[in-house]
Amino acid sequence: MVAAASTPQVPPPARADLAPTGKPRAGINYGNVILARKDPATGESSGVAIDLVRELAKRLGVAVEIVAYDSVGAMVDGAKAGAWDIAFLGSDPARAAEITFTPAYVELEATYLVGAASPLRAAADVDREGVRVAAPARANYELYLSRALTRAQLVRAQDAAAAFDLLASGKVEALAGLTQALIGLSAKLPGSRLLDGRFMAVQQSVGVPKGRDAGAQYLRGFVEEATASGLVAQAIQKTGGAGVSVAPKAPAQ
Repeated sequence: MVAAASTPQVPPPARADLAPTGKPRAGINYGNVILARKDPATGESSGVAIDLVRELAKRLGVAVEIVAYDSVGAMVDGAKAGAWDIAFLGSDPARAAEITFTPAYVELEATYLVGAASPLRAAADVDREGVRVAAPARANYELYLSRALTRAQLVRAQDAAAAFDLLASGKVEALAGLTQALIGLSAKLPGSRLLDGRFMAVQQSVGVPKGRDAGAQYLRGFVEEATASGLVAQAIQKTGGAGVSVAPKAPAQ
């Protein structure tokens, strides 16, 4: 639970969309350590999404209930089930049928991890015949690669741990992932290395279930203000994450 103090009025239609039961439920993916992580000793949450949740709670003047997830796929399923009112996740056309997205507030670089003996040197080298690429199913970058790879074979795994095991066991030649996460995984596979460059920048946005137009409009302004004011930049700095930057300003609608 995130407590909040009273702040400027949120328009009633937006409040009704964001907190239809009186208390907004925020979907948070703890599988992305840049966006959210929980201290194992204290249970305290931190991360860029957590900072934004706290700021939103202040503006709404009510507590925000965190609905925790370990994968973005489960969070997307939660939109259909009505499990959350707002969520922090990557925007992608494959998700747009169920979720309305704000402009991005951060961009997370995505690249590849390869084994010590790999001849691959740059992210641009991966899309070639005979290369198998592992990625967790329904991750934002997996959805992108399913459209972008034309010669390499995409191998979908149940989750990030299973995708890493495919690389560690030699069943694939490359592991796709966020730069920050891959840096941590490289320590678990001696001699492995990240390829130079990136294949995409994963844009992280705030989403609401489709049909909540007033809430979506309010959140758009909220995200634009958070990026312009330095709130997002400060939140990124606190994480100490690599390959993370404030998203560029979205075109006016």
